[in-house]
Amino acid sequence: MSALEAVQAALAAEHAAVYGYGVVGARIGAVRRAEAVAADAGHRSRRDALARTVRDLGGTPAASAAAYALPFPVADEESAVRLAAELEDGVAAVYSDLVRAAGGALRREAAGALREAAVRAVRWRGSGVAFPGLAERS
Repeated sequence: MSALEAVQAALAAEHAAVYGYGVVGARIGAVRRAEAVAADAGHRSRRDALARTVRDLGGTPAASAAAYALPFPVADEESAVRLAAELEDGVAAVYSDLVRAAGGALRREAAGALREAAVRAVRWRGSGVAFPGLAERS
C-alpha cells in the first residue's frame, strides 16, 4: 500500500467516524456527552488534516459519503458507547496501515493518531488490547 492510498483510507475512516459520532451524540447520556463532543472534534480535525495531506501528496481527497451503514442499531446510551468504541477500533486499524506505509513526519503523525484512537477506545470500552490497530485484523 502506498502512503497516498493509506492516507486516503485514513481519510475515509475519519469521514465515517465523524458520521458515527453524530449518531453517538444523539444517544449518549449527559455524563459522557463532553467525551463524545471532544472525540468528534478530534476526528474532524484529523479529517481536515488528512485532506490537506492527500493534496500535498498529489491526490484528490476522497469525499464523505452521504450516510454510512452502522454495524448495529444504536437505540440507547449503551449501544452508543459500544459504537464509539468500534469507531475508534476502525480508525486505529487504518492508522496502523498508515504507520506501515509512511515515513518521517507523516509516520509520526499516524502513530499519534493511532495512540489517540486506542486511548479513546479504552475509555469507551473500559478495557484495551495489547496491540491497538492490529487486534481487529485477527
